[in-house]
Amino acid sequence: MNRKKIKFLVSSGPTRERIDAVRFISNRSSGRMGNAIAEAAREAGCDVTLVSGPVSIAPPEGVEVVGVESAADMAREIRARASGADVVVMAAAVADFRPVRLVEGKLKKDSVEGPLTLELERTEDILESLGGERGADGPLLVGFAAEMERLEENASEKLRRKNLDWIVANDVSGNEGGFASERNAAIMLSRDGNRMEFPLMAKRELAKRVVDAILLDIRR
Repeated sequence: MNRKKIKFLVSSGPTRERIDAVRFISNRSSGRMGNAIAEAAREAGCDVTLVSGPVSIAPPEGVEVVGVESAADMAREIRARASGADVVVMAAAVADFRPVRLVEGKLKKDSVEGPLTLELERTEDILESLGGERGADGPLLVGFAAEMERLEENASEKLRRKNLDWIVANDVSGNEGGFASERNAAIMLSRDGNRMEFPLMAKRELAKRVVDAILLDIRR
C-alpha cells in the first residue's frame, strides 16, 4: 500500500518592507537554508510548497513556489495554505518591523532638512500566530532562530512561547555559518525534550538531517 505523501509548507528568504517606491527595509537572508529544506523534503518524497521572499538564487525543482515581498504578503500566503499542510517550516527571516507610513513615489532627499526619522511598527509573528491558533489536528510546526548570543537559551524560550514542535537554532554572530554562507551549524530542539546538535556542514546536508528528524517524528 502506498503511503500518503506528507505535505510540507516551507518559508524562505527575507521580506522587504517598503519605505517608498524605491527604498525598503530588509535583512541579509539569502534563502539558501529554506530552499535546502524544500529540496530535502521533495527528495524524501514529500509534496512541497515554498513561499519565498525576494532572493537571487533559483528555487529547487519539483516544488510549488509562491513569491512574496512583505511580511504581510508572507503571512497571507502561509495562512492560506497552513491548514492543508502536515508540516510548516518557517525558515524565512521575516522582518520584525515595517514603516508605519508608506511614502508615495520617491522620497526626495532635498525635501528633508536635518535627520530623517522613520517610524516603525511591529509585523505579525507568523509562526507564533500559527502556534497559538492550531488545534490538535494542526500541522507540525518547525521554527528557525538566528541568534547572536545565548543560542540554546533563547531558542528554548521561543520553542515554548510560540508553541512549536521543533526549533532549529543557529549562531549568526560569526562568519563561518548563517546568512549568505553555504554552510551552517545548528542545534535542533523539540517540545518533548529531544536535542540534536549539528556541526558546521553544507546547508543541503543540514537540511537533510532536519527533514529526516521531522519525518521520523511525524511518522511515529
